[in-house]
Amino acid sequence: MSAVSQDVRWRAATSGVNVRARSLSVAAAAAALVLIQPGPAVAADDPSTAVTYTVTSGALTLSVPASASLGSGAPGTQISAPIGPVTVTDNRALLSASWTVTAAETDFTSGASTIPATSATYTTGTVTTTGTITATPTSVTLSNSGQTVVTGSAGVGDNTATWNPTVTVSVPAGAIGGAYTGTLTQSVA
Repeated sequence: MSAVSQDVRWRAATSGVNVRARSLSVAAAAAALVLIQPGPAVAADDPSTAVTYTVTSGALTLSVPASASLGSGAPGTQISAPIGPVTVTDNRALLSASWTVTAAETDFTSGASTIPATSATYTTGTVTTTGTITATPTSVTLSNSGQTVVTGSAGVGDNTATWNPTVTVSVPAGAIGGAYTGTLTQSVA
């Protein structure tokens, strides 16, 4: 056995408790240092990057069917049918969005015969939305000037609203037979 080994044994034998106590004290101190070490510090002169981006905004649009057939009926009856989906798409990405859809009808004509626009009604029905918007439908008697049929309010960001309106024509008792055509103009603002 070497002199160093004998010296360590002798010290261990004469001061075993102290050696162990010192060993435990050193281990506890090391553990405490590990626990109280702060995370990586950011120096005041560390470089930084400003990150920016732009949320784009689009348009307020309305899509409607190109044509619709209500069917047929005799004088003194009502002719009625859904005309197909109408959709407002609001891609303006506004914090506070609102819009109004109006509908106007020309008089219905067949050759020289006319049935006035006011013989027709527009019933909005159920409105389905996406995004954040409150859509309020209103059924109206059509006329040559725009009538409000749906309003959108309390909108936030992009949103849509879709409905399938029913147009009903009360055919006058004195109507002349024939195929009648009118133009329903819907717009959004």
